[in-house]
Amino acid sequence: MTSALTQWSARFFLVLAGTALIAGCSTTGQDNADAPGEAAGATCAPELAEIDFGIISTESQANLKTQWEPFLAAMEAELGRPINGFYATDYAGVIEAMGAGKIQLAWYGGKSYIEAAARSDAEAFAQTVNSDGTKGYYSHLITNKDNPILENVDVEAGDGDQYVIKNAADLTFAFNDPNSTSGFVVPSYYVFAKNGINPNEAFEELLFAGSHEATAQAIANQQVDVATNNSENLLKLEQGDPEAFGNIQIIWTSPVIPSDPVAYRNDLPDCLKDQFKDFFYNYKDAAVLEPLGWQGFDQATDADWDTIRELDLGQKMMEVQNDANLSPEAKQSQLDELNKQLEAL
Repeated sequence: MTSALTQWSARFFLVLAGTALIAGCSTTGQDNADAPGEAAGATCAPELAEIDFGIISTESQANLKTQWEPFLAAMEAELGRPINGFYATDYAGVIEAMGAGKIQLAWYGGKSYIEAAARSDAEAFAQTVNSDGTKGYYSHLITNKDNPILENVDVEAGDGDQYVIKNAADLTFAFNDPNSTSGFVVPSYYVFAKNGINPNEAFEELLFAGSHEATAQAIANQQVDVATNNSENLLKLEQGDPEAFGNIQIIWTSPVIPSDPVAYRNDLPDCLKDQFKDFFYNYKDAAVLEPLGWQGFDQATDADWDTIRELDLGQKMMEVQNDANLSPEAKQSQLDELNKQLEAL
């Protein structure tokens, strides 16, 4: 496990070999290559008159709609059938909607994707590329710039995680969402699990704020001492609410995290999957993508998020090891099962 976890960042930077052209639906034929999207769409999966696209709740629904609706409109024009945004109130809502067949496509974070792949028939096919061309981001611990705890934190060294560990009993702390990668899984592993700390018991008060926007505002308004966030959402906050951003101080930064997946249900018709791939791999409209923080999408497969699975399993293993309420037999049984899952990767 240790070897796998220490190598995941290196694997993340491997370049995918080759770029295969995505063929159009066989039912459209070569003669229809230049036909409007509506005509092409009508020949593929006619039973799906509309496509519902799930969007995880990293921010308020109003903000997400402003950012996403132009992109969904562009997809609708290209595919020739309505594309509806599905904005759930939490990450689990998008996972469950795909499992129930209520949505066909979704933008996930790494953790929410591996959950959707495990139980909701999700299959990643694209990965977001940041505006600067990178395919990764960072989890942060943040506090208010006027919080007295900064007197004991070396901001340049980013050692705020050590202060949090040592003084948790006197602090209020906010995670984002339990299905968030940067807002829960990554800090849970690197800050707490590796140091034998159970955050459910350690803090004066622990809460789940629900979104990155919510944790940022909680810190900006001094409602909690420390919270999780990430580099992508803090950049959006700086652009959209510079006053709130000016009140926030980063005190810890994680190793790089693979950027977000886009996934479809893997039981969709192949011709429709090919249409989705063709649109995402070739879409480059900067005016539409910039508000989302991206310059485009690269090809991807389910295995590109095995590093998140490793972190998730590593966190769970350490929680089991540190659980004083488990008997040695129960502890060993759970660890054996988690090890089997890790070996299967």
